[in-house]
Amino acid sequence: MKALVKTEDGFGHLHIQEKPEPVPGENQVKIEVKYAGICGSDIHTYEGHYKVRTPVTLGHEFSGEIVEVGAGVKDFKVGDRVTSETTFEVCGECRYCQSGDYNLCPHRKGLGTQVDGGFAKYLIARKESLHHLPEGVDYQSAAMTEPLACTYHAVAKTKIENGDLVVVIGPGPIGLFTAQVAKSRGARVIITGLTNDELRLKKAKELGIDYVVNTQEEDVKELVRSLTDGYGADVVYECSGAAVAAKQGLDLLRKKGQYGQVGLFATAEVSFDLEKIIQKEIRVVGSRSQKPADWEPSLALLNEGQVNAKALVTHEFPITQWESAYQAIKSGEAIKVLLVPEEQ
Repeated sequence: MKALVKTEDGFGHLHIQEKPEPVPGENQVKIEVKYAGICGSDIHTYEGHYKVRTPVTLGHEFSGEIVEVGAGVKDFKVGDRVTSETTFEVCGECRYCQSGDYNLCPHRKGLGTQVDGGFAKYLIARKESLHHLPEGVDYQSAAMTEPLACTYHAVAKTKIENGDLVVVIGPGPIGLFTAQVAKSRGARVIITGLTNDELRLKKAKELGIDYVVNTQEEDVKELVRSLTDGYGADVVYECSGAAVAAKQGLDLLRKKGQYGQVGLFATAEVSFDLEKIIQKEIRVVGSRSQKPADWEPSLALLNEGQVNAKALVTHEFPITQWESAYQAIKSGEAIKVLLVPEEQ
């Protein structure tokens, strides 16, 4: 089968290779991939900014059908429509594993990073990470359960009261998912972007986000003041990974507001306004990936129509056309890109 493989560290080194079809071991299943989403971390990996265990088939956002089950698998069978968490292996012994926080296990191995992932016709997943797709969730939407679960994870780390004003900075797929999850909790939501985010801001309006702001044309701080009697936003989620956006987010918050950092910064060390955190008694939380408890609620949001994932898909490419997919993302003409496997 053809697989899209990161062969070594550094920029590029992403090649189509012929690999044998994998065989499931005990407590594992073999999944025929229907769709696999390109994540921002896949872009960072291609560009050499994010390290994976090479050589490895990339792709950790996917949906598919089980075509073979290994010994010990009882709750899933051939023909089941599924998606899978990215966790493939954990130690099972550390305090994070004991509490179900597998995303924080220091020995964790993930699909598409340390173990072959979904940019191929078939992959192997462990039974503990599998989730059945509800009847109302199609394969395209299901392929985006993982990024949706990441945003559900971020929102769950904060407390939203009905009617709270939430600001989401960055209208990429993660920001658009975060905004929808926040609305499902009863929030009034502002999502912000820049002039070159025109396509994504338009999509935010189509999704029914309450206020869509191009911060290069409109004063978002004045809007926040007008909506909160001058107090400021209750919650800010920074989804762009830009240091200037983090600074802006802290400025928009009311005293005792909540700040969630969701986006990854290009460099680990950034300038952060600790004075505002102190003086306004802001609660700052980080959010890394997702954990098992985030998946079923995310699938329920898709099934109930509270989150529209399919609306974010602007492009589909076969895995052999990675370069075209990459250019569509980097040019800003794409919101969410899905890859499909090659038959041969």
